[in-house]
Amino acid sequence: MKRMALVPLLAWGLGAETARVTVLATTDLHGYLYPYDYFTSRPAERGLAKIATLVRAVRAEDPRAILIDCGDTIQGSPLEGLYQARVRDGRPFPGLAAGLPPDPMMLAMNELGYSAMVLGNHELNFGLGNLAKARGAARFPWISANTVAAGGAARFEGHVMVQAGAIRVALIGITTPAIPHWEKPENYRGYRWMDGVEAARQAVQRVRGERPDLVIAAMHSGLDRDAATGVARGSHLPGENVAYQVASRVPGIDAVVFGHTHLELPTATVNGVLMAQPRNWGMSLARLDFVLERAEVGPWRVAAKSSRVIPVTAEVAADRAILEIARPYHEAVEAQLAAPFSTSPAELAGMFGRVEDTAALQAIHQVQLHYAKADVSFAALFNPRVVIPRGAVSIRQAAALYLYDNELYAIEGTGRMVRLALENAARYFGACPEGPCGFNAAVPGFNYDTAAGVSYVIDVSRPEGSRIRDLTYRGRPLEDGRRLRIAVNNYRAAGSGGYEMFRGARVVWRSGAEIRDLLIEYFSSRPFPAEPAGNWRLHPPEAARRLREAAGREAALPRTQ
Repeated sequence: MKRMALVPLLAWGLGAETARVTVLATTDLHGYLYPYDYFTSRPAERGLAKIATLVRAVRAEDPRAILIDCGDTIQGSPLEGLYQARVRDGRPFPGLAAGLPPDPMMLAMNELGYSAMVLGNHELNFGLGNLAKARGAARFPWISANTVAAGGAARFEGHVMVQAGAIRVALIGITTPAIPHWEKPENYRGYRWMDGVEAARQAVQRVRGERPDLVIAAMHSGLDRDAATGVARGSHLPGENVAYQVASRVPGIDAVVFGHTHLELPTATVNGVLMAQPRNWGMSLARLDFVLERAEVGPWRVAAKSSRVIPVTAEVAADRAILEIARPYHEAVEAQLAAPFSTSPAELAGMFGRVEDTAALQAIHQVQLHYAKADVSFAALFNPRVVIPRGAVSIRQAAALYLYDNELYAIEGTGRMVRLALENAARYFGACPEGPCGFNAAVPGFNYDTAAGVSYVIDVSRPEGSRIRDLTYRGRPLEDGRRLRIAVNNYRAAGSGGYEMFRGARVVWRSGAEIRDLLIEYFSSRPFPAEPAGNWRLHPPEAARRLREAAGREAALPRTQ
């Protein structure tokens, strides 16, 4: 594997001793082991089995290369979803011996010799019992310097020291502190989270006593701004994404490798600190290379450092050992996904579901309105590539329609709350028709919600904040003061994705079950809808036409999310 040229930071002295250290990092693996798309039954360029091949190639060059994961590891894929549900419910895992086997991600990571894993927010999705079982299977520490345990809760070490030849490397873990905004209290009972920047500062002070030669912050917390310009972007909860702030404000850190936002940053330098972020789902591996030097007498100093990401491609073979570890779990989830549970009178496609009302999204709204006993429902089309065939519908298609393990909440709201939420969603569209019709890169598609139970028009010719027209409820204009029961998922209830208007609203009901499971239960006794409700549309018509064309072009691109 070709080594990148390193940018020199210090002049080389005569007689200086040098050492090289390579650090590899993954993040947001979300349970993806096989190079496989469970929603389409097709091969995909992702997963820890392919990452393993890249890791072994680097270690053939440098056997001491350090491997770390930045969190969100045991939740996400249908494979981990099935496993975690069985752990939570105390049921045997299908196809394996009686009892519950170890977490498949931990087994695979043990095989690869990870040095540490940072606690991610999704590690708590299934409760403390699931977290403890996964953590107990790991032969490496889970670290988080800003996770504070009390009341008998198992504590997390803030850092781990790793020896790479003559070099002592301190790996400091930081977890996004926004977890209480998203999780049920029982899922994090006994834990609280410090500010990530202050925790990193304190951790650096602590590790100084252990005399590390290299200090790396591994963070489950992303960038809230452009790394090159420092200009803030997107919507973030307070303190959620502070990788930039740690790099710019905490002295004594040589590099920050991070995740949480499902983006990719091959390399950046902030305040002299090297930064890198690999892609989610095992679609790339971050590589950070350091050259250290010291005189005959004296401490090691970083002389040069660089980073890049190594992509997973079709040419990268899957590692046989990881495939074999994952095989029984993979076969079990494939059998489950193939099972039919409902029927559809027509083919339902999501391709244009973000620019026009579709029956696929209407299906989600029907479920949410029913179980939450709500007046209004908010939901996003997470996967515009979903296709529900005419005829039998399998659990695979339900999983493809609703990708995430969200729960359903009913909150007390108002007409004003509905209007503000729709205005926030309408930011998804770029300026149109004044400029080229397209989508706002600062608003991911999964943060674009539509509403059911009301009728409205999104006028994209208007500026942001004033795009919602003709908003009605039960045939009459919706007044700001109208009291409503609103169905949202748990992340929206916390204000994520710019939906701050929902944060703090009284939660009057929680499903206790995932929305995907509610969808399966609901449509097990009835067919999927054949037609959309037709309660919203884009305006002007020409802009709507061009946005539809743009959605078609976007759907034709290779899948990256």
